[in-house]
Amino acid sequence: MTSAEGNLGEELELHRKETVVVTEEDDGDDLPALSSHALDALKEFLAEQNREVAAADGAEEVSLVAEDWRLSQFWYDRETAETIAAEVATLCETLASPRVSCIACPTLYAYLKRSAPQVPAQLLEYDKRFEQYGTEFTFYDYNHPEDLPSSLKHSFPIVVADPPYLSKECLEKVAEAIRFLSIPGESYVLLLTGEVQKDLAAEVLGLHPCGFRPQHTSKLGNEFRLFTSYDPGTRLSGWQKEL
Repeated sequence: MTSAEGNLGEELELHRKETVVVTEEDDGDDLPALSSHALDALKEFLAEQNREVAAADGAEEVSLVAEDWRLSQFWYDRETAETIAAEVATLCETLASPRVSCIACPTLYAYLKRSAPQVPAQLLEYDKRFEQYGTEFTFYDYNHPEDLPSSLKHSFPIVVADPPYLSKECLEKVAEAIRFLSIPGESYVLLLTGEVQKDLAAEVLGLHPCGFRPQHTSKLGNEFRLFTSYDPGTRLSGWQKEL
């Protein structure tokens, strides 16, 4: 226990033992107040608590630029980002030459680079603020799914995508980019999008939902799901493939 905690506790205990009766006429001005010494101790204690919380948060969170709602940007919460990053890292361990494409999911890219910095990863993103990632950033406009460097074609054994909009047109165009980037018949594909896209995800990409439910730092009204091209076993709360 710190000296601030001890002094504060003693002061509060003295006030707790006093009995105060407040009538309707009382305005509260005569209620006992903490001494200046106790107030200083309280401020010191709270400041220390805030420093500890900030330090803990800093160890858990990855710093990202602010969301731009005009670009339909909604970052994953920490649990979601860490869960997907861990799944990608697990898949990488099964590959001789792992390489990951993150389509419009900068949160995943940032967490993946923190947890598995040795894994080659490419962020495809419309927002040029992410040019800060250097050669691992590629400008991507979902309206032009194959307007990408030829060096990226069929070169990623793992492709993760998060379409910016919950529309049929957007998912179909993102699916074109996925097919451009993935190795035909070999790549692991993970798609994060709304529950409303479930049938289309199965139709255009052959994906099935997992039990794990992605969450965002901004609470969205739409239910989001994680779809994969492979059976994750017991990971991601299992594959919910309908028979």
